[in-house]
Amino acid sequence: MGAALERGPEVTVTVDGRPVRAHVGESVAAVLIAEGPAALRRTRGGDPRGVFCGMGVCFDCLAVVDGVPNTRTCMTWVADGMTVEHQAGFGPAAV
Repeated sequence: MGAALERGPEVTVTVDGRPVRAHVGESVAAVLIAEGPAALRRTRGGDPRGVFCGMGVCFDCLAVVDGVPNTRTCMTWVADGMTVEHQAGFGPAAV
């Protein structure tokens, strides 16, 4: 067996209003996958989308992170106190 993976310090992020434990160095997408469900957002037509490429190319993993819609969760690292909300369509319109 190989050596155990060392995880970063534990932090708490809020996902859709509930506290979730995560570790520094994890992407928001990894935390959302671990928590489920697999669909991170829905298109305007209602089709589910989740993490597909995991490297910021496909834009299927979009969510509202700290109030910013259309954030690529696979390219965003968790931070203590961060808020994440599942997104519908293109998210709330910027005013």
